[in-house]
Amino acid sequence: MHELGVVFYVVRDVKEVAENNNVEKVASVVLQIGEVSGIVHDYLIDCWNWAKKKEPVMEEAEMTIEQIDAVSVCEDCGEEYPTVQYAKVCPHCGSEHTCLLRGNEFLIKEIGVY
Repeated sequence: MHELGVVFYVVRDVKEVAENNNVEKVASVVLQIGEVSGIVHDYLIDCWNWAKKKEPVMEEAEMTIEQIDAVSVCEDCGEEYPTVQYAKVCPHCGSEHTCLLRGNEFLIKEIGVY
């Protein structure tokens, strides 16, 4: 379960932002996570709920996850398509010369404070 390791990095970064901005309490954290990032949202939230209790500045913070849909592009015909539905085969021309455009991201989008 690599979600716990990911949460440790999020906690570290949020704590650093809070300290640098003299924030006493973090109310919320919004993450943007790619559909094919390999992160299991439920596991991430469970890890967050455990880890946030270890940091007084974040003990009440809620986490929200926004999914970034995975989109690939065909290098032969130039068309974009939903990656999860069609994988590596372009539904427009049948080519396997495709690459992922987005959907593998993991970003801290927003930190809400009291």
